Amino acid sequence: MPKFPISVLVMITGVIYAIATLGSGKNWCVVTSKEFRKPIALFLVSTHTVSMHSQAETKGESNTAIEELKKFLATKQEDRPSIGRLDHFEDALSREEAEQAVSLLIADRGSQLKTERAEEMEKREITIGNLKMPFDYKIFGEKPASGRSLVISMHGGGGAPPRVNTSQWENQKKLYQLEEGVYLAPRAPTDTWDLWHQSHIDGFFERLIENLVVFEGVNSNRVYLMGYSAGGDGVYQLAPRMADRFAAASMMAGHPNETSPLGLRNLPFAIHMGEKDSAYNRNQTAKEWKDKLAALRDGDPKGYEHVVKIHEGKGHWMDKQDAEAIPWMARMERNSFPGHVVWKQDDVKQNRFYWLAVESSDVRDRGLVIAKRDGQTIELKTADADRIRILMNDSMMNLEEPITVKIEGKVLFAGRVQRTIKAIVNSIQERFDPNCVYTAQISVSLPKPE
Repeated sequence: MPKFPISVLVMITGVIYAIATLGSGKNWCVVTSKEFRKPIALFLVSTHTVSMHSQAETKGESNTAIEELKKFLATKQEDRPSIGRLDHFEDALSREEAEQAVSLLIADRGSQLKTERAEEMEKREITIGNLKMPFDYKIFGEKPASGRSLVISMHGGGGAPPRVNTSQWENQKKLYQLEEGVYLAPRAPTDTWDLWHQSHIDGFFERLIENLVVFEGVNSNRVYLMGYSAGGDGVYQLAPRMADRFAAASMMAGHPNETSPLGLRNLPFAIHMGEKDSAYNRNQTAKEWKDKLAALRDGDPKGYEHVVKIHEGKGHWMDKQDAEAIPWMARMERNSFPGHVVWKQDDVKQNRFYWLAVESSDVRDRGLVIAKRDGQTIELKTADADRIRILMNDSMMNLEEPITVKIEGKVLFAGRVQRTIKAIVNSIQERFDPNCVYTAQISVSLPKPE
């Protein structure tokens, strides 16, 4: 019987095993000896494995990506190539390299915003399209090491002549005092009855928050929303659909109209209402929301934190008793990466909510997406969409280990997810939020209902 070198025997054995397993849905590759360039073994690799490079090779590619990023950022913005033309921006990064890339890109984007938006901050007026939002703010207390808090306070009025709404804005500017933070009162861009919950408001408030983070050192985990009368209407509407931007919200003397409280799962929410404020049935509606929030809390004891205060003997004006909402909110800090997300679309639709995202074409009217994260597993309970992007970082889970995504027991994804500069850039461009940057993402297709 002829004798064969041991390396050949290993290779033959591996080939036989690989052929036998081809039907199992796995791929295989030959790893060669660096010294002799001869095949010495075969390794089975899951079809979902992100990379088959050795740690040394991955590290080498990652270093190239970081160096390319530094060159990219050193180039004037107007001379920078498109990200799609930069080969290494999709290379896998280590956790340390991802953290370095996040720091570089946050600093770069912050510098850009400081230049681009200096004039609107000096004028204290934001223009988006053909609409303008004037705003004014006052700073209270010393700046904490972690950054200032920000309270956005919406005035009443609505459905009235501009001079009436402007008068309400002037009143809102001085209505409340803070122990610490930036108290900011915007003037609604329109004078309609729904002045604080039209579709343009979301973009204005995102821009406001970004600006105050850059120019006044606001901590994006300590941003709060409040409003009185028509401003309270806005809180009812904006808080559930923009819950991932705020640490807490307080509604004063408003009406929710048709909105749902489901999106408040991770946003502490306060309602302050005068006992005798019966116009538009505000007082009874506040009691109904108290019952709704209590029922949601009972069914989900770790979510739906809330306070409902009906102020005895008070009408639409509560003689500033509602100001107790401010120290209540100040105790809260945003949960940026909650393990349980309830995303309910409103009449104004969103493309991103916490660590979930959808394309505009996949947003369904009043759609509901429920997702839970437990260790390395993400389970979609309900998903009114065709595809969902799942955004990730190392604060949420261990990206060195495989991730599983499933719905109703069906596995949609299983395997490693790689951190990339492209994912980081996308996250920061979508929303400048230094405390909430995602370094990796996957997109999963959802089964169509039968």
